[in-house]
Amino acid sequence: MSQHELALDTGQGNGAVSEGRRSRSRLGLVVTGVVGGSLVALYVVAAPFVAPALRRVCLPFVPATTAQVENVLRVLRPRTGTLVDIGSGDGRIVIAAAKCGFQASGLELNPWLVWYSRYRAWREGVHRSTSFHISDLWKATFAQYSNVVIFGVPQMMDQLEVKLANELPSSAKVVACRFPFPTWVPESSEGEGIDTVWVYDAKTFHSDLHRKTGQTFILPTAS
Repeated sequence: MSQHELALDTGQGNGAVSEGRRSRSRLGLVVTGVVGGSLVALYVVAAPFVAPALRRVCLPFVPATTAQVENVLRVLRPRTGTLVDIGSGDGRIVIAAAKCGFQASGLELNPWLVWYSRYRAWREGVHRSTSFHISDLWKATFAQYSNVVIFGVPQMMDQLEVKLANELPSSAKVVACRFPFPTWVPESSEGEGIDTVWVYDAKTFHSDLHRKTGQTFILPTAS
């Protein structure tokens, strides 16, 4: 092989190696872009669902179990009227209650969850008997509700006791899930472990509030 042919062959070999390296580099950039884009998309979709749902305390979205939903419906079975789920998440309690005849509402700070709940209610045919609101529970009023469901955390329950006692009508029932209220005495409970729900009668905690304050307490009535 002549010196010219050898140089030409070497140049072609180097060119092929360089082209291969460039191809691998482009492939690496594409893979990195796809993985990075997927992670960003996953974060955008998932972050609102696990973000805190209430401002005063850290209350991340944790979906109710099937047993919890069934226990809530079981203790409310004899009742009718309006119902509100405080921190309604993906809407499963509200939707299940609407299917049982309640006019049900959900209060939730996370707008993604509110929009998703509205879609689920429409898909399951109960959008006319449900409503979902982007709302801070501490700024909402509860005088219009005869049934209240709350999936709370211990840090918020003592403050919520005072708010509900001052606002709910005497005919109301409150169902606490996962954690009971700290001073109220439940009239009954249902389930075991994390699926336990506690039922409270407004007449009882109104009476307790009157006894603690030593003042005449005028019970609100349902409108």
